Amino acid sequence: MSGGHGHGGGHAGGRHRWRLAVAFALVGGFFGVELVAGVLSQSLALLSDAGHMAADVVTLGAALVATRIATRPDSTGRRTFGSYRAEVFASGLAVLLMIGVAVYIGVEAVSRIGTEAEVASGTMLVVGTIGLVINVICIFLLRGGAGESLNVKGAYLEVIADTLGSVGVIAAALLVSATGSAVWDTVIALAIAVFVLVRAVMLGREVLAVLGQHAPAGIEPTEMLAALENVDGVSGVHDLHVWTLTSGMDVATAHLVTEAGDPEQVLAAARAVLHDQFAIAHATLQVETTRDRQCLGVNW
Repeated sequence: MSGGHGHGGGHAGGRHRWRLAVAFALVGGFFGVELVAGVLSQSLALLSDAGHMAADVVTLGAALVATRIATRPDSTGRRTFGSYRAEVFASGLAVLLMIGVAVYIGVEAVSRIGTEAEVASGTMLVVGTIGLVINVICIFLLRGGAGESLNVKGAYLEVIADTLGSVGVIAAALLVSATGSAVWDTVIALAIAVFVLVRAVMLGREVLAVLGQHAPAGIEPTEMLAALENVDGVSGVHDLHVWTLTSGMDVATAHLVTEAGDPEQVLAAARAVLHDQFAIAHATLQVETTRDRQCLGVNW
């Protein structure tokens, strides 16, 4: 028996897809401008922020794709879980990209020690200001959907983080202009690189937790087990598994043992507990009676 099989309904991310599309176009377009400006001005701060923005482009693109494939029917009949994990794989790509950018900036900064690079502070200031304006626009765009969709919320938080990078570029431009020393460009570039690296590690841990099918953050399997055991008619629970399929979509399976009562009522009550107390999007539950001599599941 199974519960919570509804895959249909309105997709929250889909309703705000236009917000993601506009943000993706703005950030993607500016990424190219910032990358070229960073190379021409020899500004590490601009290059490091461009690398961070490249990760934003990947994240926004993944969110945009995820809203499309989340409701796309599987034509092969083999993707029994759908294609929801595409977002997770794209996030893993963003992690690798962010780590690569951080390492490159670190190596480049070390190589500049003892030398005095010519940094065009005026270009830095103009590009940094434009980047700040674009990020603020994207923040207001995505804020409207961040409260409904975790997918949109992830993109929203990425843009907020990149806004700090734009502020760093502006600060570096002003310091270089005021002191005439390019060392400030290197110092702030390293600060941005460390920030990007820390965020990459944090995001990487989340990706590995999903791929490793760990219990979702904020859910304690022991608490879920106790809640199911307290359902009327349930005398025992075993083979409980809970994991994250993709952002905002937690799933669970369990075997419920009952001594008496209507199995359908037990199933409905257990499903309600998982949905209301633990926000489980999909649950597969099997009801067994004490008359069963052994577990009705296959060996594993």
